[in-house]
Amino acid sequence: MNNLEHTNRVVSRDDEQLILVDSDDREIGFLAKADAHVGRGTLHRAFSVFVFSPAGELLVQQRAKSKPLWPGHWSNTCCSHPRLGEQMNDAVRRRLQEELGLSAELEFLFKFQYQAHYDLQGAEHELCWVYVGRSAERPRPNIQEIAAWRYVTPQALLAEIASAPETFTPWFKLEWERLLRDHPRVLGAPYTG
Repeated sequence: MNNLEHTNRVVSRDDEQLILVDSDDREIGFLAKADAHVGRGTLHRAFSVFVFSPAGELLVQQRAKSKPLWPGHWSNTCCSHPRLGEQMNDAVRRRLQEELGLSAELEFLFKFQYQAHYDLQGAEHELCWVYVGRSAERPRPNIQEIAAWRYVTPQALLAEIASAPETFTPWFKLEWERLLRDHPRVLGAPYTG
């Protein structure tokens, strides 16, 4: 696949089957992605990835304007859902390649459940697995998924979130706060902000 094919390829569909789970992350069924995000949302399995540069800057992305939920909002490096029968570690690596053309050594950090509403469009209701890693590769963003990307220092990101929290996705803010509080080693040194 050439670079242009990668950056224009559709990698998610509304009829994609998401894995429904209970609050203990036990599989209880499947539901189309569009249906899982209607109303208050139906609890499903998801993941979020935080990739840092060798210099310790976080790669953040601005969600494509075509996204039905939180279009144009800034978020963590990558987030999505595992497919039916797919192991989570495989899903995370697949999606990082699909969205950003990146590979990285990734480490699982924690899981958490959240629910967030987006106007009348729908909601996220996810049991989310959070991963962290580092990569020196240059991102090749898929324009179907990502409007923009950039690297940001932890200190600058905290200041941005404090001054304009409405420009960031709700899951990203929750995960970033927990990452700083419970896993400061992933920044390369304890955060002293």
